[in-house]
Parts: sequence; structure tokens; C-alpha cells
Amino acid sequence: MKFKSQDKQNQLIENITFNHIVVGVDIAQETHVARAVNFPGVALGNPLVFSNDEDGFKSLDRWIRDLLASYKLSQVIVGIEPTGHYWFSLAGWLKNNEIEAVLVNPHLVKKNKENRDNTRSKSDKKDALVIADMVKNGYYSPVRFHSSEYEELRILMANRETVVKRLVSAVNQIHCWVDIVFPELRQVFKILTCKGALLTLRLFPLLAELCKLRPEDVIKGWQKYMKRHSGVCRAHLVIDLAKQTVGSKQASHAYKLHLEQLLEEHDLATKQLQRIEKEAKDVVERIP
Repeated sequence: MKFKSQDKQNQLIENITFNHIVVGVDIAQETHVARAVNFPGVALGNPLVFSNDEDGFKSLDRWIRDLLASYKLSQVIVGIEPTGHYWFSLAGWLKNNEIEAVLVNPHLVKKNKENRDNTRSKSDKKDALVIADMVKNGYYSPVRFHSSEYEELRILMANRETVVKRLVSAVNQIHCWVDIVFPELRQVFKILTCKGALLTLRLFPLLAELCKLRPEDVIKGWQKYMKRHSGVCRAHLVIDLAKQTVGSKQASHAYKLHLEQLLEEHDLATKQLQRIEKEAKDVVERIP
């Protein structure tokens, strides 16, 4: 027998009983707002505004316990709208205190705003009440907490994505710099991010100075950092192309500073990417 989506929805609805108090929390960066309803959807008590710290979470716990005692209820479920990353702390605290936490879809929260008062008005207190109503009606999903290894991987991969974007941006800007200042360098190195091309840009950022050098000087510069350098022919070619380049000859010192910063960003991003991938590999090896 196939499991239909309606069966899942029914299970979520049946999870809420007459003994439940349903709490909706509107999440913000520093201050959250909580409202509570019972099984029929009647609002209970007054709204609670609490801070995103231990004291605030304890005040939420006291508020929930007071409502449970006042209305003689025994179970609680807390619905959270996952706004950015601000909900992580509250969800973790609820888990540690064995309070059931669930998530609602922010898009559906926006769609359901008129269900309460037939207006499109928006406020933190109203949003919290709408979230509680959605949980009561079964429009929620459980919070899935992963193991420490998977949590590490999630953070590492998110960090890797950021570093890769920076690296790609640095590479694109280096290509742009070459197109403006020394487009003929592509005749020497097909790949501008290879070790020889980057070393040439690092050692000889000013073409006026490169034109005054001999091939032996270029080779000596390469030999300091590369055991197998690009060769005598390429040294001759680099100097000859620098002398007849059609690239920009103005603002040379500004272009030099720009190139130095681009190379620093490229080196830093490359180093960080290697470290992240090593850490990720170590984490993966711990997973069965």
C-alpha cells in the first residue's frame, strides 16, 4: 500500500491532542515573540517577548509552564518560523530541554496572515499567532538534528562555497588585469593561473622594469621558486612581448598594487580551500 501525502498530513494533525498547548514563535535577531493556542485554536494568555539568550529562553519555559498549569494541559509543541540562522539557538535549547520543536514554512506564514482577522496587517504578535495556528492545523515539519559529523560537514561545505566564490572572483580579476595591462602574456602561458604565469606576474608586475631585464635575470627569478622553470625560450618571449605590448602604460603603480592584492587574495583563498577540503576529508573518514 502506497503512503500518500494526505496520510502524512493526517499524522501531523493527529499528533496534536486536546492536552496540547501549541506555541508559535516569531523569530528575530535579538528578540522573539511567542503566542499560544489550544487544540480548538483559542488564544491563551498574553504574548511573550523574550530575548535570544539563556535568560530569555528560561522566561519562555516559565511562561509555558504557567500556561500548562493555568489551563490544566500536559503537553507542549513549539512552532518556529526558520528565519535565516536566528532560530538555531532556540531550536537547540528546546531540544536540550526535551520540548518538541517543529518548523513552519515562511512562505505559508505569509499566505495565512488573513486567516486570523481578515486583514493583511503584519506584526510580530500576529505572526506568532499565525504560526501557532499552522502548527495546530498540521502545516509543520519536525526539526531534524544531525550528528556532529554531518553538522561539521554542513558548516565546512558552506564555508567552502564562500571561499570558492572568492577564489573565482580573484581569478576573474587577474584575467581582467592581464587583458588590460599585458594581454600578450596569454601567448606565453595558455593558463593564467598556472604556477609559471602567477610567478611571472608576482615577480614582474611592472612591464617597464621587465623590458630592461635580460632573459638570464628572468630565469634567475623563476629558479628561486620553481625547480623546473618555464625555460629560456619563454624568458625571451616574455621580454619581447613586454616591449611591444599594446596594454595600458598609464597608472602603472596603481595597477601594480592592484595585482599584488589580487595575488594575495588568490593565495589566501587557495590555502583556505586546501585546509577546508582536508578537514572535510577527515570528517568523512569518521562516518561509517
